[in-house]
Amino acid sequence: MLRKFSVLSFILAGVFASQAHAVQISKMGKDLTPEERATLKAMLPNAPEPKDDEFVHIPPSMADLEASNIHPKLKEAIKRGYDLFTNTQQLKGKNVFNNMNCVSCHMGEGRRPFAGPVWAAVVTLPDFRGKNGHVNNLEERIVGCFSFSMNGKPPEYGSDDMVALTAYHQWLAKGVPVYPDVKLYGRGYPKLKDPAEKPDFARGKALYEQNCAACHGENGAGLVQNGKVQFPALWGDDSFNWGAGAARVFTLAAFIKYNMPLGKAPSLTDQEAWDLAQYVDGQERPQDPRYTEDVKETRAKYEKTFHKDTLYGLEVNGKLLGNHKNVGHKDFLKPDALRSRDFSGQAK
Repeated sequence: MLRKFSVLSFILAGVFASQAHAVQISKMGKDLTPEERATLKAMLPNAPEPKDDEFVHIPPSMADLEASNIHPKLKEAIKRGYDLFTNTQQLKGKNVFNNMNCVSCHMGEGRRPFAGPVWAAVVTLPDFRGKNGHVNNLEERIVGCFSFSMNGKPPEYGSDDMVALTAYHQWLAKGVPVYPDVKLYGRGYPKLKDPAEKPDFARGKALYEQNCAACHGENGAGLVQNGKVQFPALWGDDSFNWGAGAARVFTLAAFIKYNMPLGKAPSLTDQEAWDLAQYVDGQERPQDPRYTEDVKETRAKYEKTFHKDTLYGLEVNGKLLGNHKNVGHKDFLKPDALRSRDFSGQAK
């Protein structure tokens, strides 16, 4: 019964994508009509309603793309980007070395508010990023997703696959001003308030068994049927590595709060989301590609900009997390695309 319910929930979660072609919204919250607010509520049951000072964007869909008058070759590129975004596993063994797809983290085809909608990156980049200490453009953010979340080797800058992915991202951003000076409704995974109690591994384990194991497995390995990933792995070699954004407890807690369980979110309390994140992020996974051969040294090197929010290099249940050289299913640690940049004009 639990499995049937989980699969049904997975199907219901796709309703946002299948219905959203009926409406495209790009306006301030204060300008929303009652009908548009009702449409948003139907799309996002139980989600926070837009505030007057927030910019609300529901991206165009693939049905809108078909109906548009843009050049057929551009349509072809956007469709290829959509295909790669929704089925990134087709690049497994080449660019992807776990069981993740782009839509594993950016749900609803990358369009859904509060589920990491990717159009926001298009209109706010290039920008400085603390994680790597330099200005990043859209392609570099995608490089990060492949390197960390997919534990992989990114498509080359300017390659056909990279251009296709960026084209799809830009299609979703149609109608949004570049570098907006207002808050974007549903951007990213809105950070939760600090928990009333310290996140607890044991409470998280009980919640996981009750709410998550039916889909993601008791061992966090996810579910693959007939070679197709139905539910992604949450830890282990088939999951994201220690450098991925979801390895940060606050990021995963927010994702869980607004998106899990599928078809029922948000139904967990903030504290439950924090406890679940503590449990999932307290499990072992492939090494951070920036590993220096010493987990304590690596944590210290990237603590201020990243690992202060992870459990990497800390002892959990008597085990020092990340104290290994396991890189998962790939045969390298760090892809060449992860490199520093300098725009001062003085770099040698």
